[in-house]
Amino acid sequence: MEVRAFIEIMRPHNCILAGIVGILGALVAYEGIPPMSKILPIFLVVYLGCSAGNTINDYFDVEIDKINRPDRPIPRGAISRKTALYYAMFQYLLGLLLTYFLGFNSFLFAMGAYALTFIYAWKLKPLPFVGNVVVALLTALTPIYGAIGVGRIGLAGYLAICAFLVNVSREIMKDIEDFEGDKSLGAKTLPIVIGKKKAGIIASIFGFLTVFASFLPIKVGIGLGYFPMLIVDAMIIKASIDVIRNPESAKDGQRVLKLATFIAVISFLLGALTREV
Repeated sequence: MEVRAFIEIMRPHNCILAGIVGILGALVAYEGIPPMSKILPIFLVVYLGCSAGNTINDYFDVEIDKINRPDRPIPRGAISRKTALYYAMFQYLLGLLLTYFLGFNSFLFAMGAYALTFIYAWKLKPLPFVGNVVVALLTALTPIYGAIGVGRIGLAGYLAICAFLVNVSREIMKDIEDFEGDKSLGAKTLPIVIGKKKAGIIASIFGFLTVFASFLPIKVGIGLGYFPMLIVDAMIIKASIDVIRNPESAKDGQRVLKLATFIAVISFLLGALTREV
């Protein structure tokens, strides 16, 4: 057993990013800087939910990882499968305990999100499209959790809607990109079931819906700092059109959407901070 495997199996870089998005959700909802007594627990609860989800995912995916990701901790023997299960449960429990500092609503929300990460890894991940939607939903719940942590939703609700829609698009594009590898492993992703072309069209529909949803905050008076969202919309439109014309562009498209998501979060934050300007 390797001590570093306990860090590695978390995939901490992803979890840190998730925690930051949770904090950004709190900032957008609060329209300012919440007290540190809220910010730190929000970050840790989101981080632990993400890390526990990654750990339990490796627990259930061990046979696939032996072929696809043999360098991961469980397949290479750095940590036992049973230990990984106990470790995931410990992270879930610790995260739920930390919700004490955020209130009962935060506890219920975290418990539901944690349960969804477990069910996704256990049963939903292989299902075509369903898995895509669940991943996008979990991404969208992250800023909402930050908002609940500070006791208000505000503009974080619109951020969550946009995050959900664009991540459904991105997840489908990722499946198009991984088509050959997934097919060789017998996976049943959306592109494998209905073909790359049709999957690309569905991905683009969710992309266009994201652009439409991005205009909703304007109706509630978001500030001028939201202006960079126009750049985001242009990026999403281009990626969506490209994947319709050529499904093989999905590799570049999903990377563009990832960058667009980051810019969008910053746009929402600037828009919230300049709301009275």
